[in-house]
Amino acid sequence: MEPTTLKPQKFTGVVVKTAMKDTATVEVSRYVKHPKYKKYQTKTKKYLVHDPGNTVEVGQAVTIVACRPISKLKRFKIAA
Repeated sequence: MEPTTLKPQKFTGVVVKTAMKDTATVEVSRYVKHPKYKKYQTKTKKYLVHDPGNTVEVGQAVTIVACRPISKLKRFKIAA
């Protein structure tokens, strides 16, 4: 039997902060239904993303991909 290869997590979000060196903060939104009230709501989460060379700007839409841990909180990088 052949081993299966896992695809890394991939999200699309908007850059909200680029103040740190080689790091950007990306906000990812998702549209979910509340389990009890059945109302749809937008949930957002911020991820610290590795950005070598500070190539992205605030407001830019980017795709991020899971990678090996780069620091305590950085687990994603910007997809090429």
